[in-house]
Amino acid sequence: MNAGENARLVAVGDNCLDVYVDRNTMAVGGNALNVAVQWHRAGRNARYFGAVGQDTEAEVLLEEMANAGLSVDDVERRTGKTAVTLLRESNGDRQFLLEDLGVGRGYLPSDDCFADLSRADWVHLGTHSNLELIRRLVSHRIPFSIDVSTRPFDLPLEGVPLVFASGPEDPTQAVAPLVEALLASGAQRAVVTCGGRGAFFSDRTVLQAVPARRIPVVDTCGAGDSFIARFISAYCIEGQSHVDAMTAATRAAADTCQHKGGFPQDMREAPAWLRTKYASVIDAAKESF
Repeated sequence: MNAGENARLVAVGDNCLDVYVDRNTMAVGGNALNVAVQWHRAGRNARYFGAVGQDTEAEVLLEEMANAGLSVDDVERRTGKTAVTLLRESNGDRQFLLEDLGVGRGYLPSDDCFADLSRADWVHLGTHSNLELIRRLVSHRIPFSIDVSTRPFDLPLEGVPLVFASGPEDPTQAVAPLVEALLASGAQRAVVTCGGRGAFFSDRTVLQAVPARRIPVVDTCGAGDSFIARFISAYCIEGQSHVDAMTAATRAAADTCQHKGGFPQDMREAPAWLRTKYASVIDAAKESF
């Protein structure tokens, strides 16, 4: 595919507040939302479809989403909680303490939104995607990708054009078996990102590795999402080779590691009401700092 600058890109699924309990700060993120923001920052025609709750967390998230240039009209307000992720930082890397997925878990767009997806040049599904949505995209032959993160086989991959997964950063652990298993599950192409080790690509004819860039890391949050956004743009939209696309994607991931949060934004102080809501997890985590 080479739809050029006018390509219509839509990311669907997860969003959250990333709360750094060791710093009492928070940022807006989530795989699908981060991907959409990075597309928009690169000048792409990007939209984000997802859901938030009827709570204060949603107001924070929607405000930052608007600041990033995306339309909040594409986000549904549902009864329930907005997703919150509690994490702490260790030498620039993240340690997840809690994922409260809220109303965004398994998000299924309305029929009107699905009609928009059918007209898109590429659709990306974030983590914790909806089984029925995957089946509909495959059956309608809509070009799309999905990030299965560290749970590569929770969802059916038969007919999925492109799957992203997280693999081992330890160079002594083989990546090929995971790539082969993803393809054997029916994915047409697979990309496995392995943090500082780099990334691996296969389209059944080649297994290509590209090393990560060696840089001082500020925060790894959202680096994989930036990799995904750039790889899709370069490989799926611009028609670059898989090597060039992966090289560009590793640069994008490295850039994201140079700032706090999944995309550039002002880090907010975690408010008292949020710290109170998750006090037991936060207190337990602080005991081990």
